[in-house]
Amino acid sequence: MLPPGILAQSRARVTDLYALLPPIGIVDSNLPNFASTVAHIQAAPALGGARFVQMLLDLAPAAHTVKPIDDGLEHFFYTLAGEVELELSDGRHSLRAGSYAYLPSGVPFRFRNASGANCRVEWIKRRYEAIDGPAPAVRVGHEVDVPRLEEDVAGTSVQRLLPPDDLAFDMAVNILRFKPGVYFDYVETHIMEHGLYMLAGQGLYYLAGDLLEVQAEDFIWMAPYCPQFFYCTGWGEAAYLLYKDVNRDVPLS
Repeated sequence: MLPPGILAQSRARVTDLYALLPPIGIVDSNLPNFASTVAHIQAAPALGGARFVQMLLDLAPAAHTVKPIDDGLEHFFYTLAGEVELELSDGRHSLRAGSYAYLPSGVPFRFRNASGANCRVEWIKRRYEAIDGPAPAVRVGHEVDVPRLEEDVAGTSVQRLLPPDDLAFDMAVNILRFKPGVYFDYVETHIMEHGLYMLAGQGLYYLAGDLLEVQAEDFIWMAPYCPQFFYCTGWGEAAYLLYKDVNRDVPLS
């Protein structure tokens, strides 16, 4: 007789236009220069040619960077749980749950777990696309200080963690929230690439013709021009952290 579970079942899907990655299937990774830290790599160029990297960092109480990181990339951090101390040239910043930090390219940083418990941080990094004009500045904040703007559909709101009208930024990171039973009023199909981390709740995501159930802690990568649509199911509010590339012209090779 075959043992239970030999016919593997998974909600994971990986296609040319999208990937749905539940946390259970993402194996642990160790990174150079990170002590007592486990990385769960969610998006990378190996995944359908993604143009950014996104990962979830699990930091044990003793976790820290061994030396400053200065890799020439721009970085965005969002703290999911615990408290992280981010050290920059201008001093140290405390990032508790709900805090975020944007670091432009060329800004070295260190961080460490500043609490006695495990911490979890979403980390997004990519190569900055420079334009004429000044580069964006460091931004550190907390989601409670960012206004919730009501969307066109009642029961949906967005918090824009980076300034949408500042063309110096080539990325946007938003928090979208949906009341139960609420959904987008149309299917989006656009040039922006997405990295999406489910913060809370559950729902149905329409991705390139497939309707998939998603829940808290799932990650979704969406390629440019992937048809997409979200419907909040369940008893409580759904929320997700959404990255996208913005504010740049289309390159032609």
